[in-house]
Amino acid sequence: MTRVLLVDDHQLVRAGLAALLAAADDLEVVGEAANGEEALDVAARTSPDVVLMDLSMPVMDGVAGTRALLAAQPAVKVVVLTSFSDRQRVTEALAAGAIGYLLKDSAPKDLVAGVRSAAAGHVPLDPRVAGSLLPSHSDPVRVLSERERQVLLLVARGLANKQIARSLGISEHTVKVHVSNVFRAVGVSDRTSAALWARDNLPDDERQA
Repeated sequence: MTRVLLVDDHQLVRAGLAALLAAADDLEVVGEAANGEEALDVAARTSPDVVLMDLSMPVMDGVAGTRALLAAQPAVKVVVLTSFSDRQRVTEALAAGAIGYLLKDSAPKDLVAGVRSAAAGHVPLDPRVAGSLLPSHSDPVRVLSERERQVLLLVARGLANKQIARSLGISEHTVKVHVSNVFRAVGVSDRTSAALWARDNLPDDERQA
């Protein structure tokens, strides 16, 4: 069971999120907070696995709250859930340690999937957010390093991180970092979507090598 803490200054938003997550058998809302400062207290009492963190809040905003929360509980996965998708906000949140960034107008199923993805150690990023992180008019294929392309190809072939690490002679932790970077660069949040992206965007000879 994944334990979730909701942090948002609007009670109606928290209530809606709580109802949505309560419908999932594998998710449990263990606490709510109206700002980053409250989140620290509630997290200390409830030990959540994932925190859904709003950005614009009084007393302590989401960026400061994320930074303080991770300093106290480094294992917590913070996913920003906000209405803002501009590059500066996204960059600040990720720099503070957030593992993911979702938008409040996301489909309910995408939000639930994002929480599960974060709990599994992946990087849930709304595609609109991922696009804001790329240089204007850039080609995601060109943004990927050679090693990231190798990792993406192996992900597309269905290999697990441990198998990829063995194949490339690198650590499993390094593979996880590369996978996260690939997801962010191409705008996906899971391995299946990454595989489909590789199929549609990488040259045939490279995929079949």
